[in-house]
Amino acid sequence: MKKNNKLEVLLPYQKRWIEDNSEQKILEKGRRTGGSFGEALASVLAAIPAEGWSNTYYLGYNKDMTRQFVSDCSWWATQLQVACSDIIEERLIDDDRRDVTTFRITFSSGATIQGLPSEAYVLRSKQGRVILDEAAFCSNFNEIIKAAQALLIWGGQFIIISTHNGEDNPFNQLVRSVKEGRDKQWSLHTLPFSVAVEEGLYQRICLQNGWKWSKAKEDDWIEKIRKIYKDNGDEELECIPANGQGKYFSPGLLNSCRDERVPIIRWNFGSDFLFKNALYKKREVEKLFRRDVEHIIRGCGGKVYIGEDFARSGDLTVYWILEQAGTRCRVRAVVEVKNCPFEEQENTARMMLHAAREQGKLGGMAIDGRGNGQQIAETMSLEFPGAAVAVMETAAWYAEWFPKMKALMEIFDWTIPDDQIIMADFGVVVLKNGNPYVPDIRLKDRDGGRRHGDAALAAVLACYAVSECAASPEPMFYSVKNQIEKKSIWDKLPWK
Repeated sequence: MKKNNKLEVLLPYQKRWIEDNSEQKILEKGRRTGGSFGEALASVLAAIPAEGWSNTYYLGYNKDMTRQFVSDCSWWATQLQVACSDIIEERLIDDDRRDVTTFRITFSSGATIQGLPSEAYVLRSKQGRVILDEAAFCSNFNEIIKAAQALLIWGGQFIIISTHNGEDNPFNQLVRSVKEGRDKQWSLHTLPFSVAVEEGLYQRICLQNGWKWSKAKEDDWIEKIRKIYKDNGDEELECIPANGQGKYFSPGLLNSCRDERVPIIRWNFGSDFLFKNALYKKREVEKLFRRDVEHIIRGCGGKVYIGEDFARSGDLTVYWILEQAGTRCRVRAVVEVKNCPFEEQENTARMMLHAAREQGKLGGMAIDGRGNGQQIAETMSLEFPGAAVAVMETAAWYAEWFPKMKALMEIFDWTIPDDQIIMADFGVVVLKNGNPYVPDIRLKDRDGGRRHGDAALAAVLACYAVSECAASPEPMFYSVKNQIEKKSIWDKLPWK
């Protein structure tokens, strides 16, 4: 290869990837090895020719990924001294009437490189190259495969790049079929972290940052990276998928949605609280609510929606309180409750609904209606018709609603607290047979107890509430009394 060849700036594995002109190719890779960055150059090279150029459509699972890829393409165009437009950010309406953001640059040849959400419908009427990045974390992998392969009828190229996300993940199933010779239409490249380092990854990092390379520094850097991924290093770094189901919410997606301002409120009533005087229990719960939660609900500017994942003992009852402003759903607080008797849980839900209604901000509450939670859900739905709904969570329900919440996360219209325990709750959700599923496993709680993905379940219930609840003007239970007595709503609570 000539010294001035464009590919000389690349590492050996990046060159091999770009020089592979297969119609369909897959890169299974370790984290942060530069696979997508090399592909950005390939996309620019495909856009340059005055004749025979190709459009490129990049599908990532969140907005940051798509913006970064198009930015990398723009950078490569500058290095190659190729004229292209500035990055254009566009907002479109998808099939579910949501706003989605796309990013685009255009070349003098007429070719475009466009970053799009990872949805099959965005490929309609398209022609050219398709890149599906971090495919193992895409919720509709098989649908995108079908849509992208349809484009190949008229030429083009289909490229899949991803780290692994469990051996049962559809991405790994495809990789395995290629390795076993059952699917011969794909060209497969495997790039573990160890190979990337051997072929100069750390030396390139040093060059880019102006550091002086040494073998000792490289060894220290490798050790630091392996410590970061110590719990799942084989999968995250060495392209060895983990046993069992793959995680549905990737660490990258969760990190992109974090909000460090969200309070995590903990109420632990102890095993003897049940046997306290009824009036004492009522006042204690009311005091905690007024101290910790009421001001948060009253401070919301938009509609308030709440998801309640119910538990009586062992697991937690979790309330996910969010504010909706426009299309954006921002979590305002998470309340984790342990050892709370049924009646006090019912009063807590009632106080939350009343506080939001009194401010004219009540959107609704979705309540876990399984088991003993059904009584609370039924009572609230009678007192707040349309605003409080019972949800009987099933595998089919998870398969419908987790993707809807994930879609909001991918376009940054959904936030989660910057809290490792809550992020671990989301990590409980896995892909099973292509659908999100909550297995019967327990994680350690903050105080050494246990939890069963409780915050993630409360969050998806809140997502359901945003879509399905419609608050009525006045609680049916109090409608006549409110017309007679014009007192504070707090004076109308049944236990006053």
